[in-house]
Amino acid sequence: MTLFEAIARGSVAMIALLSLLIWVYLFFGHGRFWQSGPELPAASPPQFPDVDIVVPARDEAQTIEAVIHSLLGQDYEGTCRVILVDDNSTDDTAALASSAALAGAIVSVGTTARLEVISLRSKPAGWSGKLWALSQGVAAGQSPILLLTDADIVHDPRHLSSLVAKLLQSNADMVSEMVHLNCSSLAERALVPAFVYFFQMLYPFKRVNDSQSRVAAAAGGTVLIRREALLRIGGIDAIKNSLIDDVALARVVKVSGSIFLGHSGLAASIRPYPGFADIWHMISRTAFTQLRYSAALLALTLLGLAVVWLTPTLAILLEQGWPRACGAAAFGIAMLSYLPTLRRYGRSPLWALTLPLIALFYMAATLGSAVNYWRGRGARWKSRAYGAD
Repeated sequence: MTLFEAIARGSVAMIALLSLLIWVYLFFGHGRFWQSGPELPAASPPQFPDVDIVVPARDEAQTIEAVIHSLLGQDYEGTCRVILVDDNSTDDTAALASSAALAGAIVSVGTTARLEVISLRSKPAGWSGKLWALSQGVAAGQSPILLLTDADIVHDPRHLSSLVAKLLQSNADMVSEMVHLNCSSLAERALVPAFVYFFQMLYPFKRVNDSQSRVAAAAGGTVLIRREALLRIGGIDAIKNSLIDDVALARVVKVSGSIFLGHSGLAASIRPYPGFADIWHMISRTAFTQLRYSAALLALTLLGLAVVWLTPTLAILLEQGWPRACGAAAFGIAMLSYLPTLRRYGRSPLWALTLPLIALFYMAATLGSAVNYWRGRGARWKSRAYGAD
């Protein structure tokens, strides 16, 4: 063995050891992110303050009827108003929402919830479309509590009561949930649980919910927030150009208040991602934004992900002795950490064996996000482009 080969072999062995040490830290010292909790239980609040439910929608004809039905069918004993902000849709989003509300009123006589539709035809420069729609919906109401929810989320009748109960009982300023994501197609079964798992790893929920920790995050599908807290941070205007708006909102709220992030068993996204390309576009839309469009951060991120996810497999396949043992131990810890998320989505534990390949897919999509930005494409969502300048 030449000196160069010996140095190379020693370097690979040390990287395998580094990977194991990282996984020991992640499993035992990183907010126990892998436990896939907490989950918000069904509950009834001690009081029932008025609630404005703001739903920004752009070309959501596929899902909006089911969403409106679920929101108008809440068992909430207080008064709530659903404010649908139709963001210049090119389909029948507004009409379908109105017809769903009419059908719900006929079936459920006496409900306290009602629907108001606001139609937008433009947005000011410097705003993301979703946040401009949210700001107009927020301004249209005056209730002390706001529920900001996406136009692809269906809600169990008990959901609003449970959210308000958590907000009041914990005296939080904001309560958010990672709703159950669609997991039907092969691409969804392979990649969606991993999306939730990686989100938990990036923002350990235990640390998000710790007032002494600087970690802040939210899941935009369901955000319940006090109006006074939103006004305190300057309203939606404070994050008006954010593409990852849920995390941005959580960060500014946590500076002066408390937040809660959990999982939901009472709400689910019905937006389909039928193919691998659909999930690729979902990831690449904002992955480089998360890295603040920095080539240096991109390189460091990809290098770090390679050490964490690819090194254990390579050590098992290519190394001998203790480097292989380090790789096997790191691989085992990683697989073990994925099992609670797989159980949440009803997937076989065998899917854990595919984590290195799944991580490689997410790494490639992140690189693709950067390439799109450098080629002037920016992020795209609902026929709008962002971040290409």
